[in-house]
Amino acid sequence: MARRFTVKQPSVIPGFGIAMGFTLAYLGLIVIVPLAALVFRSASIGWAEFWALALDPRVMGAMRLSFGASLAAAGINAVFGLLVAWVLVRYRFPGRRFVDAIIDLPFALPTAVAGIALTSLYAPNGWVGQFFAPGSVLGSLFGDGGLRIAYTPLGIVVALTFVSLPFVVRTVQPVLEEFDAELEQAAATLGAGRWQIVRRIILPSILPALLTGFALALARSIGEYGSVIFIAGNIPYVSEIAPLLIVIRLEEFNYGGATVVAALMLMVSFAMLLLINLIQAWSRRRYGHAV
Repeated sequence: MARRFTVKQPSVIPGFGIAMGFTLAYLGLIVIVPLAALVFRSASIGWAEFWALALDPRVMGAMRLSFGASLAAAGINAVFGLLVAWVLVRYRFPGRRFVDAIIDLPFALPTAVAGIALTSLYAPNGWVGQFFAPGSVLGSLFGDGGLRIAYTPLGIVVALTFVSLPFVVRTVQPVLEEFDAELEQAAATLGAGRWQIVRRIILPSILPALLTGFALALARSIGEYGSVIFIAGNIPYVSEIAPLLIVIRLEEFNYGGATVVAALMLMVSFAMLLLINLIQAWSRRRYGHAV
């Protein structure tokens, strides 16, 4: 009986084995090994001491501020970043290319420079902050004390909104450019109103991309340091962010405390991103669109 031999078909993309090996090695050295070292270092502290350091009021205050301000900034950018992307895609106006290019400025601008610029703008005597100072027209709307932006948690939200805006715009913009406008015209022909078209046709199409931009903006905001420390004021229990607290613990040679704060940020960030990914997967299954 003759033996049958099968000939293995060559891969369409050559070098898969080498490329995959390099990818795994690179990710292992750059991502997995540092994160594993952080987990092992925090585990070596002991659970009792870990939770004692983690539940410290100063640590909890910094964590609430960091993640609360990051969620607020990402939410603001999800709304206004979508609006900016819509204007850039759907309208033609003088200076459009300049506006499109300036969106990427937070990518290129050093974060420390951004922090100094925002502080000078939103300080009580700054170009913008003076309009909210006590005694000003806008400041009187917020009481006798006016509205302080710099050196408060509100200033942190402003800084995080600035640095994370491009992630939403650049994620949603390509999807809007590829969106078929004939679907809107067909819906309008069938009698759908403008809000119905937006809610039932446009938003479901861009929702996965919008969630991706939101997740990227959130991740960028959580780890931001340079632009925040100048405008925050860095007052413990008031305007002190978690990354700054890590630096303070390291300067105090309190490596255990720094490791605990870093591990907490890692766990909460992973949980939040996992939740967002689950929502993305649900939106893809429901609406049948891919990012």
